[in-house]
Amino acid sequence: MSHKTWTNLKPYPKQSQRIQNRKWPALFAIAVALMVCAADALAQQPAKIPRIGYLDAVPFSSNATRSEAFRQGLRELGYVEGKNILIERRSSEGKADRLPGLAAELVRLKVDVIVSGGSTATRAAKQATSTIPIVMSQDNDPVGNGFVASLARPGGNITGLATLRSELSGKRLELLKEIVPNVSRVVVIGTSTNPGNSQSLKETQNAAEAFGIALHRADVLAAADIEAAFQDAKKGHAEAVLVLAGPVLNSRRTEVVELASKSRLPAIYDRREFSEVGGLLSYGTSVSELDRRAATYVDKILKGATPANLPVEQPTKFELVINLKAAKQIHVTIPQKVLLKADRVIQ
Repeated sequence: MSHKTWTNLKPYPKQSQRIQNRKWPALFAIAVALMVCAADALAQQPAKIPRIGYLDAVPFSSNATRSEAFRQGLRELGYVEGKNILIERRSSEGKADRLPGLAAELVRLKVDVIVSGGSTATRAAKQATSTIPIVMSQDNDPVGNGFVASLARPGGNITGLATLRSELSGKRLELLKEIVPNVSRVVVIGTSTNPGNSQSLKETQNAAEAFGIALHRADVLAAADIEAAFQDAKKGHAEAVLVLAGPVLNSRRTEVVELASKSRLPAIYDRREFSEVGGLLSYGTSVSELDRRAATYVDKILKGATPANLPVEQPTKFELVINLKAAKQIHVTIPQKVLLKADRVIQ
């Protein structure tokens, strides 16, 4: 009888099949466990929080209302700062020459969107990047300033909101004449280098010719020029003041208002923030509303929209604010017909 060693013996086919069948459930369980672990690891990785750069020429300390309006707009869309969105704020504190460096800093931080607080900030952001989306929270002439190809189709990396500030300059002069009927000499205080102010001056001049008013221009390039501008107005026997928008004047609005009161000159401004700190009269777009609306552009861009295809929004809400306390200080009586037009009267 022949003998076979145990090492040469093979399991019967059925026995081999049973062993293989036992392996598959074990392998499947291991695979499932690995997939679950991988899914858990991915779930534990923190999601990227969008980062917004907010660039302005005006100090944030004097711009609290606008800043809060922007945050309010974000909250209305479900964003909570520090939780699902981050905001990097940069201000040149009224010094325009600092804006390019601050814009470059936001680009280095690789923010997802830059929100610009005005024309000078928009220009600095535009020079710093052609790829990061830029949302103008306000601009008096986006096409004329070269920021967009057209309001309907911006065509680049910039979109946002327009103010129509230039077009309203003539209306401001008309309001001045309504409260000072015999006015014949008005000083226009503004910053010549501020984008859009040349157009505002043109609109003001057209209105002045129609009303028979002589205009004198006072250029304010720095804070040190503000007091000199009012001194020149008094020396030139100006009877009223029209203040144009700009970072220098906006950031020193309390000083501007006090000098107008001290000079006993009726003055009109482009935004209600001047009237809120004692200015006689203001007429223009609600800047806070524009900042709140800027949040909608940020939201659309974060969700995949491109600035080139987002039309620039034009304002529909304008505010006439009258400060009766300021009127009393300079002995000016506001006609009833003007008071009836006011959106807000400060007692």
